[in-house]
Amino acid sequence: MRVGLVAGVAVVLMTALPGNAQEQTFRINNMVEPESLDPAVVTGVPEHRILSNLFEGLTTADPKDLSPRPGMAASWTLSKDGLVYTFTLRDAAWTDGRPVTAQDFVFAWERVLNPKSGAKYAQHLFHLKNAEAYTTGRVTDFGQVGVRALDGKTLQVTLKSPTPYFLDLTNFYTLYPVPRWAVEAHGREWAKPGKIVSNGPFRLAGWVPQQELVLEKNPRYWDAGSVKLRKVVFLPTDDVNTAYKQFLAGDSDWVTTVPPAQLNAAKAKPEYYASPYLGTYYFRFNVAKPPVSDVRVRKALSLAVDRESLTAFVTKAGEVPHSGFVPAGLRGYQGPRGLDFDPAAARRLLAEAGYPGGKGFPKTELLYNTSDLHRVITQAVQQMWKEHLGVGVDLLNVEWKVYLARQGSHDYQISRAGWIGDYVDPNTFLEMWKTGGGNNQTGWSNRRFDDLMEQAAKLVNAADRLRAMQDAERILLAEAPILPLFTYVNKGMLSRKVRGWYPNLLDHHPLKYISLER
Repeated sequence: MRVGLVAGVAVVLMTALPGNAQEQTFRINNMVEPESLDPAVVTGVPEHRILSNLFEGLTTADPKDLSPRPGMAASWTLSKDGLVYTFTLRDAAWTDGRPVTAQDFVFAWERVLNPKSGAKYAQHLFHLKNAEAYTTGRVTDFGQVGVRALDGKTLQVTLKSPTPYFLDLTNFYTLYPVPRWAVEAHGREWAKPGKIVSNGPFRLAGWVPQQELVLEKNPRYWDAGSVKLRKVVFLPTDDVNTAYKQFLAGDSDWVTTVPPAQLNAAKAKPEYYASPYLGTYYFRFNVAKPPVSDVRVRKALSLAVDRESLTAFVTKAGEVPHSGFVPAGLRGYQGPRGLDFDPAAARRLLAEAGYPGGKGFPKTELLYNTSDLHRVITQAVQQMWKEHLGVGVDLLNVEWKVYLARQGSHDYQISRAGWIGDYVDPNTFLEMWKTGGGNNQTGWSNRRFDDLMEQAAKLVNAADRLRAMQDAERILLAEAPILPLFTYVNKGMLSRKVRGWYPNLLDHHPLKYISLER
């Protein structure tokens, strides 16, 4: 196989795959064109589906319960004080044949923490000793950060405080190793076709933008004998109706959502599935831009949304209306209630803000990325605001990369958003709102919130830790830089010939365990 570029478009030339390769080709409607294949810069679920199969971290996830399994690390030990992990790496190779070493992890983590990188997920490494101080410039010597290669096969990680979910994080793409030689040779282009070097169960075979991204089995992967699939094709079909039709026509094996208008028909088919999903659907407010710079306006907009009606008559797939941000009941965590539906209180607050009955309310836009579901949700909320507050909010639909760029640069007033947990702990829903967090993207900052989250990170007692996070969430909901709507349901269509795919809270499905029944 060789990869070339013709007129800026990736072209793949490959020989026929042996045996039953066609039968072991898994086709996924991934819904969007991926932002990038660089583990340090992406933040989205569609990118995760690709990267988690191109690369492998110190651990991998059990396909059923997501518990940590040995990945690049064959084994590890933890000190009695819960602060020092020592990982022993297995004999593994990159796709170019070079060995995977402990130094590859050190390089990758330093790259993420470097303040010049702009990595939005740098906070996932802030659990390391002096990591946050390095990112903020208070520590300039990376040698003082809690990660070092004792030798080529031994990685020592020192945490600033015990972190019960740290092994879960080592399976997250921000903590994947990256090949220093490829990054230094190609700069920002290193993760493109013909240049990318990876270490996971699959390698990049081709990428034709807006058409398909193709992975093929990586023969150099340490556990290649367990990988059944020969090829995986990711289809970036952003129109959910088209994606659904592709599935029904047999042109894909898995579509990760269902058009709202087709939900009843889909439920009647044996390929339909629905299960709990650790995620919250919400709107972001840019607190630096009027009129939502006024907390009274933000609260009024939240109080005017009838979440019960939204989930019962618009989304209709079993989503749970939720005014808090952390999904209910997560590892014993019971978060505070947010701003529930109260149109009268909403009108009073809007009048206090200077817009009685919606009079004088300035032009305001709600940004969302292309999706039939996002369209009907934003239209329903738009109508609620008009009915209960007398305000008009314009809807602005853009494609995925534009949406990410505008949200990341704070070029919006209100933006639809969704947050899926990176691991099974309430911290994954709250730490992002710390001042300057890469995924905050609202401009909101609260010193007391920051202090509580720092306190929670240091507490060993589980009950005390949860209380600190509850107090932090209470502040977040009171100042309303976000408008939570509901807790997701994981729903889609899966071919009945797929084996090794299991429903789980994070919708993570490692492709190394998947096969297709002949």
